[in-house]
Amino acid sequence: MKNVVAITVTFYPDILVLEKQLECLVGQVKSVVIVDNGSMLDAAMLSRISSLGPIIKIIELGENRGIAAAQNVGIDWAKSQRADFVVLFDHDSQPASDMVIQLLSAHDMMAADGYRVAAVGPRYIDVRQDNPPPFIRIEGLKLVRCWSHRNNDIVKVDYLISSGCLIPMEAINAVGMMKEDLFIDYVDIEWGLRAKNCGYQSFGAFGAHMQHSLGDDPIKFLGKSIPQHSPLRHYYLVRNAVWLYSQPWPPINWKVVDAWRLLLRFGFYSLFAKPRLGHLNMMTLGLWHGLRGHMGPLPRIH
Repeated sequence: MKNVVAITVTFYPDILVLEKQLECLVGQVKSVVIVDNGSMLDAAMLSRISSLGPIIKIIELGENRGIAAAQNVGIDWAKSQRADFVVLFDHDSQPASDMVIQLLSAHDMMAADGYRVAAVGPRYIDVRQDNPPPFIRIEGLKLVRCWSHRNNDIVKVDYLISSGCLIPMEAINAVGMMKEDLFIDYVDIEWGLRAKNCGYQSFGAFGAHMQHSLGDDPIKFLGKSIPQHSPLRHYYLVRNAVWLYSQPWPPINWKVVDAWRLLLRFGFYSLFAKPRLGHLNMMTLGLWHGLRGHMGPLPRIH
């Protein structure tokens, strides 16, 4: 059996939702490490988590160090356990009972075909939005949305959302850890593109399934559900995207397509996300900080 360690990053989790996730994971992986980002989990919650089994390890950071730093703490612990793979989770994601098995199978198939596999991710359902979202990649100046109803289909992607993402430890050793000064947003995108630049390929596996909530309640617009985040999250989204565009290694065509999408988001959220001025101000600040290379957590004074 392959040594797979699940890494769940928590930030003020709903204990019932987290318990459901852990109960599902206990039968799929060798161990689970929960890295808590400053929630100060109370004794009752810690007891309930620990009662789910001895394979669960809890690491409390004591402060919110961001998603990338928390993932890196989990990855370091997985390395100490001689893990072959890690699989990353947000605290509210719900994997199917065979999700990890499906991801491992997809990894093995792509590795047998000669690919150096960066990561394999599941198809996810967000019950509040149009489902299921497609896997995406950029070809030339076109954003390709990859759809399939066949569970055995596996597609190449530029990157994957971090939750549900299975990563071989060999790829992490070659590509490097998550970039901590991004703090949150574009962490998964940056790592996926960095892996691709190192000769590794990410894949979406249609046979692997997960429920996942992307952002806050979506905005209804022209019959579609558009994901949205808080003004603070939009700060990080804009800042980290702009910083990534300044790096020499992402492909030029990827930068052009993603920058156009970012411009559309900037306009849309400035007009339709409430409070409008709050979103506009934070995205503008993110643009300025991204251009200046001002990274890390946003100081409280803002």
